[in-house]
Amino acid sequence: MRIVIAITGASGVIYAIRLLEEFEKIDVETHLVISQVATDIISHETDYCADDVISLADYCYEERDLTAKINSGSFYFDACIIIPCSMKTLSAISTGYADTTITRVADVTLKERRQLIIVPRETPLRTVHLENMTRISKEGGIVLPAMPGFYHNPQTVDDQIDFIVGKIFDILKINNKLFTKWKQ
Repeated sequence: MRIVIAITGASGVIYAIRLLEEFEKIDVETHLVISQVATDIISHETDYCADDVISLADYCYEERDLTAKINSGSFYFDACIIIPCSMKTLSAISTGYADTTITRVADVTLKERRQLIIVPRETPLRTVHLENMTRISKEGGIVLPAMPGFYHNPQTVDDQIDFIVGKIFDILKINNKLFTKWKQ
């Protein structure tokens, strides 16, 4: 399985880091793009630096490299996950404004009818945010807000992070035990 992971400038970069750590444990080839703002947020919100996060991926691309191979429909990948997804990036994807590596790979993902998973991390939401999410959903993208559940009785913040990562694994049909499923 080949997955593109994009980290944008929204709070919640730990979700992406945990996702990369979990992908390292299984046979998933990862292609990573980190926005400049996300680089700053990684240092602010976690004990990681951008280089630590880059080391978790198999390949990494510059935010402004529109010639990156992931930006071509002829480069096959199974899914693209934008985690966390800022409202700016969400808006650009929703309107087809593909001016960065992240927004272009999302555009390619939708036009090639591949799996796009967007993990928005914002609250509260404006109507325009909801409309952008709806537009992406109508095109086949999956909107998975970073809204951890509580039915699995989380004991730590890590349990809540694993819940979101486990939901992504479920969408990708990757077996996991990152959280206890409902009524199982």
